[in-house]
Amino acid sequence: MRTFQTIKTVLLAALIVGISSARAETPETVSFDSADGKVKLTGYLYLPDAKTWPAPRPAIVMLHGRSGVFSNTTKRFDATTLAARTLMWGKFWAERGYVGLYVDTFGPRGYHKGFEAGTNKAGGRPPEVNEITVRPHDAYMGLKYLRSRAEVQKDRVFLQGWSNGGSAALSTMAEKTVGMDKPTIETGFRAAIAVYPACTPVTKYYGQVYRPYAPLLLLIGTEDEEVSYANCEKLADASKNAGAPVEFVSYPGAQHSYDTPNPKRTGIAANVAATDDTKLRAESFFKAHLAPPRKK
Repeated sequence: MRTFQTIKTVLLAALIVGISSARAETPETVSFDSADGKVKLTGYLYLPDAKTWPAPRPAIVMLHGRSGVFSNTTKRFDATTLAARTLMWGKFWAERGYVGLYVDTFGPRGYHKGFEAGTNKAGGRPPEVNEITVRPHDAYMGLKYLRSRAEVQKDRVFLQGWSNGGSAALSTMAEKTVGMDKPTIETGFRAAIAVYPACTPVTKYYGQVYRPYAPLLLLIGTEDEEVSYANCEKLADASKNAGAPVEFVSYPGAQHSYDTPNPKRTGIAANVAATDDTKLRAESFFKAHLAPPRKK
């Protein structure tokens, strides 16, 4: 009888821990207006453990890629059906003391499943989700929302975007961004990371010399099969030559979406190496820019 009771107690404790863990990995669903007031944007908010990381904390606005924030197999679209990469990065930042906010650009506008590869050519995607002219506005509305939260250090908010969201991040950080008039490190984002973005639409819109108003880290694999590695290298070189605060990192042999935790990507050593390095660099990059820049 004692043995049965002991087993029962252990199983109950394990169940409670499992439920607690599951809740911890499911982000809070929040909403806020789009810049034009036509759409109520949805955000998925990851909060760090308050005991380990007392508030207020630095924060990150995160911009998803062309496939959206949800699993491609789901028929329900909420915080319990987010894609594996969405979950991985949200948890990654929360475990390091950052408040993370995914801004769902596509779902509130009727495109929960996102878009297939190649559909951006020749204007194949609807203009209301354009990564250059629309998504930067969403990013700044995410910034505004985070600054309204008591858990957030209002002057320490960063930006990270992947693929189409990486292009949106580049557009968001441009000196002449469509999302904010004359942005600065104080009024806008402290720094940003663009992971395997499409750079061609960025230079088409902002010119051959792209100038971000804050430090920017651009990471991409040399074997990216979806966007042009060469064009991102050209963008970074032109920016650095013009004195812009751009850091460029290339990963030999890595593909597009190299950090997606599924067998298709993790089965390639170059993708795994790129993912590991990206995590290390991302953490180090944001940490290095937590302090205000020195005045010249």
